[in-house]
Amino acid sequence: MNEQQSTPESNLPEPKPQATYQSAPASSSPYISAPDGTAVLRRRQRLLTLLLLLVIAALVAQWWFSSRELHGLRAEVAQRLQTGDNSSNELKGVLKLVQESTKELQAKVSVLDSKQAESQSQQLALEQMYQDLNKNRDDWALSEIEEVLSTADQQLELAGNVQGALIALQNADKSLSRSDKPQFIAIRRALARDIDRLKALPSVDIAGIAVRLDSVIGQVDSMPLLIDEKPVESASQPRAAQPARTAKAAADKPAGAEASAWSTWLAGAQDTWQSMSTEMWAEIKQLVRIREVQTPEAILLSPSQAYFVRENLKLRLLNARLALLSRNEFAFRNDLSAAQDSIAKYFDTRAKQVQNTQSLLKQVQGSNLAIQMPTLAESINAVRNYKARQ
Repeated sequence: MNEQQSTPESNLPEPKPQATYQSAPASSSPYISAPDGTAVLRRRQRLLTLLLLLVIAALVAQWWFSSRELHGLRAEVAQRLQTGDNSSNELKGVLKLVQESTKELQAKVSVLDSKQAESQSQQLALEQMYQDLNKNRDDWALSEIEEVLSTADQQLELAGNVQGALIALQNADKSLSRSDKPQFIAIRRALARDIDRLKALPSVDIAGIAVRLDSVIGQVDSMPLLIDEKPVESASQPRAAQPARTAKAAADKPAGAEASAWSTWLAGAQDTWQSMSTEMWAEIKQLVRIREVQTPEAILLSPSQAYFVRENLKLRLLNARLALLSRNEFAFRNDLSAAQDSIAKYFDTRAKQVQNTQSLLKQVQGSNLAIQMPTLAESINAVRNYKARQ
Protein backbone atom coordinates (compact mmCIF):
# COMPACT_ATOMS: atom_id res chain seq x y z
CA MET A 1 0.00 0.00 0.00
CA ASN A 2 2.85 2.40 0.73
CA GLU A 3 4.45 1.42 -2.55
CA GLN A 4 1.30 2.31 -4.46
CA GLN A 5 1.18 5.72 -2.87
CA SER A 6 4.83 6.41 -3.49
CA THR A 7 4.56 5.56 -7.14
CA PRO A 8 2.79 8.76 -8.22
CA GLU A 9 5.13 10.77 -6.15
CA SER A 10 8.10 9.46 -8.11
CA ASN A 11 6.80 11.08 -11.29
CA LEU A 12 6.73 14.48 -9.73
CA PRO A 13 9.71 16.76 -10.17
CA GLU A 14 12.32 16.58 -7.54
CA PRO A 15 11.85 19.18 -4.89
CA LYS A 16 14.41 21.64 -4.05
CA PRO A 17 16.79 20.88 -1.23
CA GLN A 18 15.45 23.76 0.79
CA ALA A 19 11.89 22.44 0.55
CA THR A 20 13.07 18.99 1.53
CA TYR A 21 14.87 20.38 4.50
CA GLN A 22 11.74 22.22 5.64
CA SER A 23 9.34 19.28 5.18
CA ALA A 24 11.48 16.78 7.05
CA PRO A 25 10.24 17.60 10.50
CA ALA A 26 6.61 17.25 9.36
CA SER A 27 7.17 13.75 7.88
CA SER A 28 9.00 12.49 10.99
CA SER A 29 5.67 12.00 12.94
CA PRO A 30 4.13 8.55 12.06
CA TYR A 31 0.63 9.50 13.35
CA ILE A 32 0.34 12.39 10.94
CA SER A 33 1.77 10.71 7.85
CA ALA A 34 0.20 7.30 8.53
CA PRO A 35 -2.64 6.40 6.22
CA ASP A 36 -6.28 6.01 7.45
CA GLY A 37 -6.30 2.22 6.87
CA THR A 38 -3.49 1.62 9.37
CA ALA A 39 -5.35 3.58 12.10
CA VAL A 40 -8.52 1.57 11.49
CA LEU A 41 -6.54 -1.67 11.69
CA ARG A 42 -4.99 -0.62 14.98
CA ARG A 43 -8.40 0.28 16.38
CA ARG A 44 -9.72 -3.13 15.40
CA GLN A 45 -6.74 -4.81 17.06
CA ARG A 46 -7.40 -2.86 20.24
CA LEU A 47 -11.10 -3.80 20.17
CA LEU A 48 -10.22 -7.45 19.60
CA THR A 49 -7.71 -7.32 22.47
CA LEU A 50 -10.34 -5.74 24.74
CA LEU A 51 -12.94 -8.36 23.75
CA LEU A 52 -10.40 -11.13 24.37
CA LEU A 53 -9.64 -9.74 27.81
CA LEU A 54 -13.37 -9.55 28.59
CA VAL A 55 -13.88 -13.15 27.48
CA ILE A 56 -10.90 -14.27 29.60
CA ALA A 57 -12.30 -12.37 32.60
CA ALA A 58 -15.73 -13.98 32.08
CA LEU A 59 -14.13 -17.41 31.84
CA VAL A 60 -12.11 -16.77 35.02
CA ALA A 61 -15.26 -15.57 36.86
CA GLN A 62 -17.21 -18.61 35.70
CA TRP A 63 -14.38 -20.90 36.78
CA TRP A 64 -14.28 -19.19 40.22
CA PHE A 65 -18.04 -19.53 40.75
CA SER A 66 -17.93 -23.15 39.56
CA SER A 67 -15.08 -23.95 41.95
CA ARG A 68 -17.01 -22.39 44.84
CA GLU A 69 -20.13 -24.42 44.05
CA LEU A 70 -18.02 -27.56 43.70
CA HIS A 71 -16.39 -26.88 47.06
CA GLY A 72 -19.79 -26.41 48.69
CA LEU A 73 -21.05 -29.65 47.16
CA ARG A 74 -17.97 -31.48 48.40
CA ALA A 75 -18.48 -30.12 51.93
CA GLU A 76 -22.16 -31.14 51.94
CA VAL A 77 -21.33 -34.63 50.62
CA ALA A 78 -18.60 -34.99 53.27
CA GLN A 79 -21.03 -33.92 56.01
CA ARG A 80 -23.65 -36.40 54.84
CA LEU A 81 -21.06 -39.15 54.65
CA GLN A 82 -19.96 -38.29 58.19
CA THR A 83 -23.59 -38.49 59.37
CA GLY A 84 -23.97 -41.85 57.65
CA ASP A 85 -20.75 -43.07 59.26
CA ASN A 86 -21.98 -42.00 62.70
CA SER A 87 -25.29 -43.82 62.19
CA SER A 88 -23.48 -46.92 60.98
CA ASN A 89 -21.14 -46.77 63.99
CA GLU A 90 -24.12 -46.60 66.35
CA LEU A 91 -25.72 -49.53 64.56
CA LYS A 92 -22.45 -51.45 64.81
CA GLY A 93 -22.37 -50.72 68.54
CA VAL A 94 -25.89 -52.07 68.96
CA LEU A 95 -25.05 -55.14 66.90
CA LYS A 96 -21.91 -55.65 68.96
CA LEU A 97 -23.95 -55.55 72.17
CA VAL A 98 -26.41 -58.06 70.72
CA GLN A 99 -23.54 -60.32 69.65
CA GLU A 100 -21.98 -60.11 73.11
CA SER A 101 -25.31 -60.93 74.72
CA THR A 102 -25.73 -63.85 72.31
CA LYS A 103 -22.25 -65.12 73.18
CA GLU A 104 -23.01 -64.89 76.89
CA LEU A 105 -26.27 -66.78 76.38
CA GLN A 106 -24.48 -69.42 74.32
CA ALA A 107 -21.87 -69.80 77.05
CA LYS A 108 -24.59 -70.21 79.68
CA VAL A 109 -26.45 -72.68 77.48
CA SER A 110 -23.25 -74.65 77.00
CA VAL A 111 -22.74 -74.72 80.78
CA LEU A 112 -26.30 -75.93 81.24
CA ASP A 113 -25.79 -78.55 78.55
CA SER A 114 -22.67 -79.78 80.28
CA LYS A 115 -24.53 -79.94 83.58
CA GLN A 116 -27.38 -81.76 81.88
CA ALA A 117 -24.94 -84.19 80.31
CA GLU A 118 -23.37 -84.68 83.72
CA SER A 119 -26.82 -85.33 85.20
CA GLN A 120 -27.59 -87.80 82.46
CA SER A 121 -24.31 -89.58 83.05
CA GLN A 122 -25.07 -89.69 86.75
CA GLN A 123 -28.51 -91.05 85.97
CA LEU A 124 -26.99 -93.78 83.82
CA ALA A 125 -24.50 -94.56 86.55
CA LEU A 126 -27.36 -94.70 89.05
CA GLU A 127 -29.30 -97.13 86.85
CA GLN A 128 -26.25 -99.31 86.58
CA MET A 129 -25.82 -99.12 90.33
CA TYR A 130 -29.44 -100.08 90.86
CA GLN A 131 -28.86 -103.21 88.83
CA ASP A 132 -25.76 -104.11 90.85
CA LEU A 133 -27.30 -103.45 94.24
CA ASN A 134 -28.89 -106.07 96.33
CA LYS A 135 -32.60 -106.22 96.75
CA ASN A 136 -32.15 -104.73 100.19
CA ARG A 137 -34.88 -102.14 100.70
CA ASP A 138 -32.76 -99.86 102.90
CA ASP A 139 -29.85 -99.77 100.48
CA TRP A 140 -32.23 -99.04 97.61
CA ALA A 141 -33.87 -96.25 99.60
CA LEU A 142 -30.51 -94.72 100.52
CA SER A 143 -29.34 -94.81 96.91
CA GLU A 144 -32.52 -93.13 95.79
CA ILE A 145 -32.16 -90.48 98.49
CA GLU A 146 -28.55 -89.82 97.47
CA GLU A 147 -29.51 -89.35 93.83
CA VAL A 148 -32.41 -87.05 94.69
CA LEU A 149 -30.22 -84.98 96.99
CA SER A 150 -27.48 -84.71 94.32
CA THR A 151 -30.02 -83.50 91.76
CA ALA A 152 -31.51 -81.01 94.24
CA ASP A 153 -28.01 -79.75 95.10
CA GLN A 154 -27.29 -79.11 91.40
CA GLN A 155 -30.60 -77.28 90.94
CA LEU A 156 -29.88 -75.20 94.01
CA GLU A 157 -26.43 -74.24 92.74
CA LEU A 158 -27.41 -73.48 89.14
CA ALA A 159 -30.92 -72.04 89.34
CA GLY A 160 -31.31 -71.25 93.05
CA ASN A 161 -34.32 -73.59 93.31
CA VAL A 162 -34.80 -73.40 97.08
CA GLN A 163 -38.31 -74.85 97.06
CA GLY A 164 -37.20 -77.86 95.05
CA ALA A 165 -34.33 -78.53 97.47
CA LEU A 166 -36.70 -78.24 100.45
CA ILE A 167 -39.11 -80.71 98.89
CA ALA A 168 -36.26 -83.16 98.19
CA LEU A 169 -34.99 -82.93 101.79
CA GLN A 170 -38.47 -83.31 103.28
CA ASN A 171 -39.24 -86.32 101.07
CA ALA A 172 -35.92 -87.93 102.06
CA ASP A 173 -36.67 -87.37 105.75
CA LYS A 174 -40.17 -88.81 105.32
CA SER A 175 -38.75 -91.87 103.53
CA LEU A 176 -36.28 -92.48 106.37
CA SER A 177 -38.96 -91.93 109.02
CA ARG A 178 -40.82 -95.04 107.79
CA SER A 179 -37.92 -97.16 109.03
CA ASP A 180 -37.34 -97.54 112.77
CA LYS A 181 -33.62 -98.21 112.45
CA PRO A 182 -31.53 -96.03 114.78
CA GLN A 183 -28.71 -95.98 112.21
CA PHE A 184 -30.68 -93.41 110.19
CA ILE A 185 -30.76 -90.88 113.04
CA ALA A 186 -27.45 -89.27 111.97
CA ILE A 187 -28.72 -88.91 108.39
CA ARG A 188 -32.00 -87.38 109.58
CA ARG A 189 -30.12 -84.89 111.77
CA ALA A 190 -28.07 -83.77 108.76
CA LEU A 191 -31.27 -83.45 106.72
CA ALA A 192 -32.91 -81.38 109.48
CA ARG A 193 -29.94 -78.98 109.63
CA ASP A 194 -30.02 -78.50 105.85
CA ILE A 195 -33.79 -77.89 105.99
CA ASP A 196 -33.33 -75.23 108.68
CA ARG A 197 -30.63 -73.48 106.64
CA LEU A 198 -32.85 -73.36 103.57
CA LYS A 199 -35.85 -72.09 105.54
CA ALA A 200 -33.73 -69.34 107.08
CA LEU A 201 -32.89 -67.92 103.64
CA PRO A 202 -34.68 -64.67 102.69
CA SER A 203 -37.31 -65.23 100.04
CA VAL A 204 -36.80 -63.58 96.64
CA ASP A 205 -39.79 -63.32 94.31
CA ILE A 206 -37.92 -64.00 91.08
CA ALA A 207 -41.10 -64.64 89.11
CA GLY A 208 -42.73 -61.43 90.37
CA ILE A 209 -39.67 -59.32 89.47
CA ALA A 210 -39.54 -60.91 86.01
CA VAL A 211 -43.23 -60.12 85.47
CA ARG A 212 -42.61 -56.47 86.43
CA LEU A 213 -39.73 -56.23 83.97
CA ASP A 214 -41.92 -57.72 81.24
CA SER A 215 -44.56 -55.10 82.02
CA VAL A 216 -41.99 -52.30 81.70
CA ILE A 217 -40.73 -53.75 78.39
CA GLY A 218 -44.30 -53.76 77.06
CA GLN A 219 -44.73 -50.07 77.94
CA VAL A 220 -41.57 -48.81 76.21
CA ASP A 221 -43.25 -48.33 72.82
CA SER A 222 -46.04 -46.18 74.28
CA MET A 223 -43.88 -44.03 76.56
CA PRO A 224 -43.59 -40.41 75.28
CA LEU A 225 -40.18 -39.06 74.32
CA LEU A 226 -39.05 -35.48 74.79
CA ILE A 227 -39.46 -34.87 71.06
CA ASP A 228 -43.07 -36.13 71.24
CA GLU A 229 -44.16 -33.34 73.59
CA LYS A 230 -47.37 -31.51 72.59
CA PRO A 231 -48.49 -28.02 73.72
CA VAL A 232 -50.77 -28.00 76.71
CA GLU A 233 -54.29 -26.70 76.12
CA SER A 234 -55.10 -23.41 77.77
CA ALA A 235 -57.16 -23.69 80.90
CA SER A 236 -59.28 -20.53 80.84
CA GLN A 237 -61.35 -19.52 83.78
CA PRO A 238 -64.94 -20.82 83.48
CA ARG A 239 -67.57 -18.25 82.75
CA ALA A 240 -69.82 -19.66 85.44
CA ALA A 241 -67.75 -17.81 88.01
CA GLN A 242 -68.82 -14.42 86.60
CA PRO A 243 -72.43 -14.50 87.90
CA ALA A 244 -71.09 -15.56 91.27
CA ARG A 245 -68.82 -12.51 91.38
CA THR A 246 -71.72 -10.26 90.28
CA ALA A 247 -73.99 -11.73 92.91
CA LYS A 248 -71.30 -11.27 95.54
CA ALA A 249 -70.82 -7.63 94.51
CA ALA A 250 -74.58 -7.08 94.73
CA ALA A 251 -74.71 -8.67 98.17
CA ASP A 252 -71.95 -6.36 99.39
CA LYS A 253 -74.08 -3.31 98.63
CA PRO A 254 -76.44 -1.97 101.26
CA ALA A 255 -79.80 -3.70 101.23
CA GLY A 256 -81.74 -0.45 100.98
CA ALA A 257 -79.68 1.09 98.11
CA GLU A 258 -81.09 0.79 94.59
CA ALA A 259 -78.52 0.43 91.77
CA SER A 260 -79.07 2.63 88.77
CA ALA A 261 -79.04 1.35 85.21
CA TRP A 262 -75.69 3.04 84.54
CA SER A 263 -73.98 1.45 87.55
CA THR A 264 -75.41 -1.96 86.64
CA TRP A 265 -74.17 -1.67 83.06
CA LEU A 266 -70.77 -0.43 84.25
CA ALA A 267 -70.39 -3.37 86.67
CA GLY A 268 -71.34 -5.83 83.91
CA ALA A 269 -68.86 -4.23 81.51
CA GLN A 270 -66.09 -4.43 84.11
CA ASP A 271 -66.79 -8.13 84.75
CA THR A 272 -66.87 -8.84 81.01
CA TRP A 273 -63.61 -6.97 80.42
CA GLN A 274 -61.93 -8.71 83.35
CA SER A 275 -62.98 -12.16 82.16
CA MET A 276 -61.94 -11.41 78.56
CA SER A 277 -58.58 -10.02 79.65
CA THR A 278 -57.98 -13.08 81.87
CA GLU A 279 -58.73 -15.45 79.00
CA MET A 280 -56.59 -13.46 76.58
CA TRP A 281 -53.66 -13.43 78.99
CA ALA A 282 -53.99 -17.18 79.54
CA GLU A 283 -53.95 -17.75 75.77
CA ILE A 284 -50.93 -15.44 75.31
CA LYS A 285 -48.99 -17.29 78.01
CA GLN A 286 -49.49 -20.55 76.09
CA LEU A 287 -47.93 -19.13 72.91
CA VAL A 288 -44.39 -19.09 74.29
CA ARG A 289 -43.03 -21.88 76.48
CA ILE A 290 -39.50 -21.97 77.85
CA ARG A 291 -38.09 -25.24 79.11
CA GLU A 292 -34.58 -26.12 80.23
CA VAL A 293 -33.27 -29.44 78.91
CA GLN A 294 -30.06 -30.93 80.27
CA THR A 295 -29.45 -33.07 77.17
CA PRO A 296 -30.01 -31.11 73.92
CA GLU A 297 -29.40 -34.21 71.79
CA ALA A 298 -32.66 -35.68 73.15
CA ILE A 299 -34.60 -32.88 71.40
CA LEU A 300 -32.72 -33.38 68.10
CA LEU A 301 -33.52 -37.09 67.69
CA SER A 302 -34.70 -38.20 64.26
CA PRO A 303 -37.49 -40.83 63.94
CA SER A 304 -34.95 -43.57 63.19
CA GLN A 305 -32.82 -42.57 66.19
CA ALA A 306 -35.93 -42.55 68.40
CA TYR A 307 -36.64 -46.12 67.27
CA PHE A 308 -33.12 -47.20 68.23
CA VAL A 309 -33.46 -45.45 71.62
CA ARG A 310 -36.55 -47.53 72.39
CA GLU A 311 -34.91 -50.74 71.14
CA ASN A 312 -31.76 -50.10 73.22
CA LEU A 313 -33.95 -49.61 76.30
CA LYS A 314 -35.70 -52.92 75.58
CA LEU A 315 -32.34 -54.68 75.22
CA ARG A 316 -31.19 -53.28 78.55
CA LEU A 317 -34.33 -54.53 80.28
CA LEU A 318 -34.05 -57.95 78.61
CA ASN A 319 -30.44 -58.23 79.77
CA ALA A 320 -31.55 -57.32 83.29
CA ARG A 321 -34.19 -60.07 83.11
CA LEU A 322 -31.59 -62.63 82.03
CA ALA A 323 -29.25 -61.50 84.82
CA LEU A 324 -32.15 -61.88 87.27
CA LEU A 325 -32.85 -65.45 86.19
CA SER A 326 -29.15 -66.31 86.41
CA ARG A 327 -28.85 -64.45 89.76
CA ASN A 328 -26.10 -62.17 88.44
CA GLU A 329 -26.72 -59.20 90.71
CA PHE A 330 -23.90 -57.03 89.28
CA ALA A 331 -25.18 -57.24 85.70
CA PHE A 332 -28.78 -56.92 86.92
CA ARG A 333 -28.15 -53.64 88.73
CA ASN A 334 -25.91 -52.21 85.96
CA ASP A 335 -28.55 -52.86 83.28
CA LEU A 336 -31.31 -51.35 85.42
CA SER A 337 -29.20 -48.25 86.12
CA ALA A 338 -28.46 -47.85 82.41
CA ALA A 339 -32.19 -48.21 81.62
CA GLN A 340 -33.11 -45.56 84.19
CA ASP A 341 -30.47 -43.17 82.80
CA SER A 342 -31.83 -43.68 79.27
CA ILE A 343 -35.39 -42.97 80.44
CA ALA A 344 -34.32 -39.81 82.28
CA LYS A 345 -32.30 -38.62 79.26
CA TYR A 346 -34.62 -39.24 76.32
CA PHE A 347 -38.16 -39.65 77.72
CA ASP A 348 -40.58 -37.04 79.07
CA THR A 349 -40.32 -37.57 82.83
CA ARG A 350 -43.32 -35.31 83.44
CA ALA A 351 -45.66 -37.88 81.87
CA LYS A 352 -47.49 -40.09 84.35
CA GLN A 353 -46.66 -43.26 82.43
CA VAL A 354 -42.92 -42.50 82.52
CA GLN A 355 -43.09 -41.69 86.24
CA ASN A 356 -44.86 -45.00 86.94
CA THR A 357 -42.22 -46.85 84.94
CA GLN A 358 -39.40 -45.16 86.86
CA SER A 359 -40.99 -45.98 90.23
CA LEU A 360 -41.49 -49.59 89.13
CA LEU A 361 -37.84 -49.89 88.10
CA LYS A 362 -36.75 -48.43 91.45
CA GLN A 363 -38.82 -51.06 93.25
CA VAL A 364 -37.29 -53.80 91.13
CA GLN A 365 -33.79 -52.44 91.69
CA GLY A 366 -34.38 -52.46 95.44
CA SER A 367 -34.75 -56.26 95.41
CA ASN A 368 -31.88 -58.11 97.04
CA LEU A 369 -30.39 -60.90 94.94
CA ALA A 370 -27.10 -61.23 96.83
CA ILE A 371 -28.06 -64.42 98.63
CA GLN A 372 -25.37 -67.01 99.29
CA MET A 373 -27.01 -70.33 98.52
CA PRO A 374 -26.08 -73.17 100.86
CA THR A 375 -25.28 -76.66 99.66
CA LEU A 376 -26.67 -80.05 100.62
CA ALA A 377 -23.17 -81.48 101.12
CA GLU A 378 -23.80 -82.41 104.76
CA SER A 379 -26.82 -84.56 103.97
CA ILE A 380 -25.16 -86.15 100.92
CA ASN A 381 -21.99 -86.93 102.89
CA ALA A 382 -24.03 -88.42 105.73
CA VAL A 383 -25.77 -90.79 103.29
CA ARG A 384 -22.49 -91.74 101.60
CA ASN A 385 -20.71 -92.33 104.91
CA TYR A 386 -23.48 -94.62 106.06
CA LYS A 387 -23.32 -96.59 102.81
CA ALA A 388 -19.52 -96.85 103.06
CA ARG A 389 -19.79 -98.41 106.52
CA GLN A 390 -22.12 -101.11 105.32
